Amino acid sequence: MSQVSIMDSALACALGSSSEEVWTRLCRGDSAIGPMDDIDTDQLDCHNAAAISGLSRGKEPNRICSLMRFTLEQLAPVPADTVVIWAGVKGNVEYVEALAEGIEPPTIRQPRDYRQWVCRYLGIEDRGIEVNAACASSTVAIALAMQMIAQGECSRVLVCAADIVSRFTFTGFAALKALSPTVCRPFDVMRDGLCLGDGAGAMLLADSVAASDCVDRLVVRLSGWGISNDANHITGPARDGSGLIDAIRQALQSADLSAADVAAWCTHGTGTVYNDAMELTVLEEIFGSRRLPLFSIKGAVGHTLGAAGVLETALCVRALREQEVPPTVGLRRAEPAAGGSVSNECQPLQGNTILTTNSGFGGVNGALVLQLIQDG
Repeated sequence: MSQVSIMDSALACALGSSSEEVWTRLCRGDSAIGPMDDIDTDQLDCHNAAAISGLSRGKEPNRICSLMRFTLEQLAPVPADTVVIWAGVKGNVEYVEALAEGIEPPTIRQPRDYRQWVCRYLGIEDRGIEVNAACASSTVAIALAMQMIAQGECSRVLVCAADIVSRFTFTGFAALKALSPTVCRPFDVMRDGLCLGDGAGAMLLADSVAASDCVDRLVVRLSGWGISNDANHITGPARDGSGLIDAIRQALQSADLSAADVAAWCTHGTGTVYNDAMELTVLEEIFGSRRLPLFSIKGAVGHTLGAAGVLETALCVRALREQEVPPTVGLRRAEPAAGGSVSNECQPLQGNTILTTNSGFGGVNGALVLQLIQDG
């Protein structure tokens, strides 16, 4: 089984237009959550999101492509034989909305169209797959990319994911009573829901041969992955955390590590009552009485849906390199079960291994293990 290294990554969201800017503002405790400008929310109870001001389709088929193009521009040249995996929660929501309004719809309609658009934009071969696993989409996509590389099916995979705050998603989450009427406060005793966010990310993974020409001695490797489904409810997670526990244990086993080896946990951390409670149940089951640092970035960037996993994985790479865990923005008073683990300030990272997880509608869960390795 070949080792899988993260060769390059890029992201863009309402908090910043590059990994550097997002990391700096995240560690400063900034939040991009604020009143919506592009969606009429007058008849709703919730009005806030982490939306990118002025985001337009420009010359691209839609706003998702426009945001993805900006993200891809940050990458080094991608080899022509790279496999592309596209991840997102929906197909082209803007297409559906255009039809409803009687407007000429854009050309992109299905997830496959996005992947093919990426290949054409980069000028590479049309090879790859699409993944729709709700809010765990890009985490599952990275896990599948790892599996493809580890089993020798290909040497490089580019995982691309993007989602925007559309009228469809905003009103849908509002109907589910999942949106916060204020701001997102992960693991806070007064948390009252999530806030959606615009976001896009791209991550290039490679096997040991393709990564051998990397001049950086500090290499972040994806060491383990796990995917599960708790089959509990169409939107609600299993309260005992059984699905996420299974995914984490798979990831640790495939990495040949134990829970004691994990230095920090980047959680899904949506700020909803049930998700955060479920993850705190998992914290106790997996790590016992140990209080390792855990954090969520969704109080700063919002919930970017299908793009959440790739954004969070990219920021975990930065955390490993900086040996620092970013704050959980929005946190005021932590749940007792999270005490000693979650903080609204940066925490030192004492180790070379991070666990990152995401969960989604339909009971899907994904877990990844990242390790900082010093080569040479």
